[in-house]
Amino acid sequence: MTAMYMPGATAVGITYNDGVVFASERRIAYGNFLVSKTTKKTFVITDKVGATCAGLVADMQILSLQVAALAKIRKMEIKRDVPPNTVAKMMSNMMYERRFFPLLTQVIVGGLVDKPTIYTLDPLGSVLPDEYAAVGTGAEMALGVLDPQYKKQMNEEEAINLAVKAVRSASLRDSASGDGIDVLIINKNGVKEVSERGDSNGAGSSFYDEEG
Repeated sequence: MTAMYMPGATAVGITYNDGVVFASERRIAYGNFLVSKTTKKTFVITDKVGATCAGLVADMQILSLQVAALAKIRKMEIKRDVPPNTVAKMMSNMMYERRFFPLLTQVIVGGLVDKPTIYTLDPLGSVLPDEYAAVGTGAEMALGVLDPQYKKQMNEEEAINLAVKAVRSASLRDSASGDGIDVLIINKNGVKEVSERGDSNGAGSSFYDEEG
């Protein structure tokens, strides 16, 4: 997705042996104007599924709320956890229905039920499964880190470090990305969120648990 009609961002998703990791920076910029330095672009959909986005955060916020509500209803119907592919399909259907007035957001959605999986969705609802992905204006630079360094059966620490490194590398060169990193981890134990304090290149930065 080009930056001509969407605000810049960088977000990545990575599968590892026990779950998935999402990471995104916190900057919102429209052209040369920096709107916010504290915008959260990671979203908890269910206890087992999460998402991250690039593009219009307002569109993603309403999409995540609607899909989370549908997932709760579906869980009551089937009496078990809703798998990531079902959540991805729910998002896809909603985005495709809006194709003539699209939700201007790119989404990485994934989680863990039977096995860790992630999917990338474009504003028209295409669903692309993968082991790792990046979206946004910094995606090319993030993928330049992910492509050579991702490996199967990574542990959680390796996956978090790689996700943060990919977003940080993009923030160094993409002026629309930066101002810290939010990380969302989903594994068999549930959901954990941590955030990075510090500047966009990580100087003097540290992570803290958002619940702490």
